[in-house]
Amino acid sequence: MLNLTPEEQSALWLSLQVAGWCTLASLVPGVFCGWLLARRDFPGKALVDAAIHLPMVLPPVVPGYLLLVLFGAHGVLGRWLDAWFGVSFAFNWKGAVLASAVMGFPLMVQAVRLAIQMVDRRLEDAASTLGARPLGVFCSITLPLALPGIVVGALLMFSRALGEFGATITFVGNIDGETRTLPLAIYSAIHVPDGEHMASRLIMISLTLAFASLLLSNHLSKRAARRLGYQTHAGH
Repeated sequence: MLNLTPEEQSALWLSLQVAGWCTLASLVPGVFCGWLLARRDFPGKALVDAAIHLPMVLPPVVPGYLLLVLFGAHGVLGRWLDAWFGVSFAFNWKGAVLASAVMGFPLMVQAVRLAIQMVDRRLEDAASTLGARPLGVFCSITLPLALPGIVVGALLMFSRALGEFGATITFVGNIDGETRTLPLAIYSAIHVPDGEHMASRLIMISLTLAFASLLLSNHLSKRAARRLGYQTHAGH
């Protein structure tokens, strides 16, 4: 058993909280964007696609800085949200959720898009022919058949959020008990004297969580695929 200090427990709990909230908040927009890119052609689609996936190819500090400019205490959107709704993202855990969501969102959209592209459009056309409305077709045909990909996308995003560092530290800083997630706690530990033991424990926890998330993703996607009749049995 790892004897975690209160500081380490705080970093672990905050990481799980941030990853969970950013995954939940991104689920509906992620499914919508994945469906939009997979099923619709519209002017500017390439630009929308590029904008969604841009965080994957930028240095993480760049999205973090842009979030600070937009949602910081003196940012264009940050001042408006604070004045009208009392919502502040700067230097608190909600900002860490936003930064993790921005960095992990492309992974979710990519997985959902591929899953929806694999759904046989003839099934959707048949449902439409029988009188189903577009929303009904999506909910009864497209969404269930794309479920394995949605599960994979959500868990990939959760895993990415657990490891988010660059955008988070740029946007909300490294505040103990407020924004110091596991990656930031590891960074802090290796920069203090005799912090190697703390860093080693946190690294072990990070590795365990990452492996567990990936294994769970694999298990749930296979289980969903079996229920939908996608599973291929060896030897049959």
